[in-house]
Amino acid sequence: MDMYKIVRKKSLNPTVTLMDIEAPLIAKKAKPGQFIILRVDEDGERIPRTIAGYDRENGTVTIIFQVVGATTTLLSHKNEGEFIQDFVGPLGTPSRLDGLKKVCVIGGGVGCAIALPVAQALHEMGAEVTSIVGFRNKDLVILEDEFKACSDHFTMMTDDGSYGEKGNVTLPLKEMLDNGERFDEVIAIGPLIMMKFVCLTTKEYDQKTTVSMNPIMVDGTGMCGGCRLSVGGETKFACVDGPDFDGHLVDFDEAMSRGRSYAPFERHAYEETCNLFAKEVE
Repeated sequence: MDMYKIVRKKSLNPTVTLMDIEAPLIAKKAKPGQFIILRVDEDGERIPRTIAGYDRENGTVTIIFQVVGATTTLLSHKNEGEFIQDFVGPLGTPSRLDGLKKVCVIGGGVGCAIALPVAQALHEMGAEVTSIVGFRNKDLVILEDEFKACSDHFTMMTDDGSYGEKGNVTLPLKEMLDNGERFDEVIAIGPLIMMKFVCLTTKEYDQKTTVSMNPIMVDGTGMCGGCRLSVGGETKFACVDGPDFDGHLVDFDEAMSRGRSYAPFERHAYEETCNLFAKEVE
């Protein structure tokens, strides 16, 4: 039975961790926008994680995760040199980036881990990349240097103004659009509420906008239906039809209400796992 080795583990902020996983076959084929499904151990649940980067030469795939539920808690207790049970992919449709010359990439919170490989790929293709990233406060900032390295223009926003500029990501975006700036595409990746407001902003200017509907994915095969969403009045599945969709067609309110329905289950599973670790420490 193949096991997948954790070759690097790095804390990006108090709740967000980066891991490089040894998975040469996935590293060879992975593209920005795709995801993997992992299981920490034999009894573990399957969870999707977006590919946050890959090193084809070294055969590693980077994932970045926030500790929010039972499985991410288990994963966070794994160390370099240890193994996880399953690591399957790449899954999903890669981001369509061909032919884009001038792009605004917007990342919010942990969504920046998904936005970064998109910005990097565009930069490598020779596109002019404007990046706007937003966090609640200075302590939660991740991947700033990596974004700066692949961006022609970079803006950092924090809700409380403790770092960069104060406000949300739509402020600098609106300013640019007001000044007549136009992009081949705006690509927004982050919390549903952030993507909703980016789309409301860009719609006023008829500015093409793509969003990544990763936050509502559950099993990654389309079978569970947890990632069902309405796009232009049609039912789509984020994991097999996406995760990228035309932001002006997505029904965000429906997606957000569905996302909230999982919260009590997540909370219960998370608390059970925390109690388990607490008992081990005792």
